[in-house]
Amino acid sequence: MDQTERTRVLSDLVKINSVNGNELEVANYLRRLFEQHGLTADVQPFGEQRANLIVEVGAGKPILGITGHMDTVALGDEKKWHHAPLSATIEGDRLYGRGAADMKSGLAAQVIALIELVESGTLTGHVRFIATAGEEYGTPGANRLEEAGVAKDLNALVVGEPTSGNVIYAHSGSYNYRIVSTGQAVHSSEPERGQNALEPLVDFALAERDLFFDVPDDPCLGPLKHSVTIIQGGEQVNTIPDYAELRGNIRPTMRFDNDHVTARLQAAVDRLNQEGATHLTLEVLHSWRPVASYPNGDFVKRALQASQEAFAKYPGHATPELGVIHGATDASVFVKHHHDLPVILLGADDWNISHQVNEYTTLSSFEATIEAYKRLIPAFFE
Repeated sequence: MDQTERTRVLSDLVKINSVNGNELEVANYLRRLFEQHGLTADVQPFGEQRANLIVEVGAGKPILGITGHMDTVALGDEKKWHHAPLSATIEGDRLYGRGAADMKSGLAAQVIALIELVESGTLTGHVRFIATAGEEYGTPGANRLEEAGVAKDLNALVVGEPTSGNVIYAHSGSYNYRIVSTGQAVHSSEPERGQNALEPLVDFALAERDLFFDVPDDPCLGPLKHSVTIIQGGEQVNTIPDYAELRGNIRPTMRFDNDHVTARLQAAVDRLNQEGATHLTLEVLHSWRPVASYPNGDFVKRALQASQEAFAKYPGHATPELGVIHGATDASVFVKHHHDLPVILLGADDWNISHQVNEYTTLSSFEATIEAYKRLIPAFFE
């Protein structure tokens, strides 16, 4: 493809409204694109407008997985956008639109690189392209694929999240939980007759501040990050509430993983229940595991070299480096039963542009990312 064709693919993807729960149109677009270039794509629908997509190129071992998600976050307040969020408007080097950075630029770059490698005859190994639904909330697509064993035979995985060309070799997990408190509702003029469901949650929130004080920093991911983010309860101001709930988010590390987090939270709940007339229960809402590869391993080194060589051709972009992030990705799902799977994140532009009004990707970074993939994929099989 020439640059105009590459940009058209990216623009077409950004113009499709694939807010979480509406990925089927993207999957069908990619299927048609692959078929136009002689490749077979397996669209796997689920729900009303949802789908995953798998493309197998080559056969045998080793197998390199490349993956990206097709959904985006909500469009946000369209009045605050300088351009309509689904317009894919181009101004200079920037293409604006919801999902331009996170992560339709990475998705398009992966697809284009794979097609161009096949058509040039320079791809001799086995590549599995995996496009998922629902990464932004709940990971239903990745969950279905992991349960079907799509990642169990992979030898390495490249995730196309936005990284500005940097090679991210580790990221934190993400752990959402809820504490439910039940009490006894009475009129607020006689609170001693009831049991205020909010008060034990206040006690928990105060205890949570120091709950992980003894957890050592992870060598690559740093400190465990944890926050209470929601407390809800009560129906009217003159009634003692009989139900309340608290929610929090924790970013597990390799040194203190999701199982350790659950044990620590449950111990805190048990302690508060034993100390007073409280009725607290813990519910794990979402549990993504941390992911880490060896920064000095061959896979990571080859990825960094490929990205540095590619981005060097596009002035104005910083030289790619190794790094870590504290967000989570579909990789957390794919390593669920494959803990030693080497994983990197490599994509266009900046993670910090994601989810914002006036989200954009730079076309130069998009082009550089395509070239980085075209270098990395063959290098993996050398």
